[in-house]
Amino acid sequence: MNKFSEIIKNSAYQRQSRIILALDIQPSKTIDYVKKAVHLIESLGSHICAVKVNRHLTLPLGLGVEIRKILKVCDKVGLPTIMDCKINDVGSTNKVMAQHYFEIGFDAVTANPFVGWEDGLQSVFEMAETFDRGVLLLVYMSHKGSWEGYGIMANDPNSGKTRPLYNLFAEKALAWGADGAIVGATYPEKILEVFNILGNKVPIYSPGIGVQGGRVNLAISSGAKYLIVGRSIIHSNDPVATAKELKIMAGRLKL
Repeated sequence: MNKFSEIIKNSAYQRQSRIILALDIQPSKTIDYVKKAVHLIESLGSHICAVKVNRHLTLPLGLGVEIRKILKVCDKVGLPTIMDCKINDVGSTNKVMAQHYFEIGFDAVTANPFVGWEDGLQSVFEMAETFDRGVLLLVYMSHKGSWEGYGIMANDPNSGKTRPLYNLFAEKALAWGADGAIVGATYPEKILEVFNILGNKVPIYSPGIGVQGGRVNLAISSGAKYLIVGRSIIHSNDPVATAKELKIMAGRLKL
């Protein structure tokens, strides 16, 4: 178990929460991104176990002072951070991306196994090892069109049989030593299928709770360990109450 896996596990047990806040603040000329992000992190700190950032923030803010301020607040509160960059390019580019995100303070990145290992994601895992950070692999996303890519049937080079691509991606998460596998909460049957491959060796992270239709109880009972929630909390009239309710619904973590 590397540093990231330990940090998020300890954070989850300390707060007894499986909820990861997706800090997907919608673009607006009237919003102070940093101020809103800091307020959410500080007010929700006892009800979430980590914070996920994607391009909603990194595009308008860049990787300079403002995004670093948000990361510092997360660190102060004791929340690990995940950069949802979905790394998906050739190895040399992937290496640069991972290096930049790790250098400014992110504890983990997401990556797409479509590009493969050699001259693909190998450099990302090597960079994560250098910085002692984590890599989460996209195994099956939460949106409606996921089946068009992750759900196609593909040849298994080991058995010669045709299998769903997401099954092969789950096996790559094991073989490559990923810190987590991302499977949409909108597809509990896929969570269960992936869990049957991974067991407790690689935890499942499930986005799509609430607005996209994913249900807490189904995701957890199917094998998800962490739930990634964004709009349902951020756009709630009472984000703290909503996060607390989700935390309770997801249930306590057992040692």
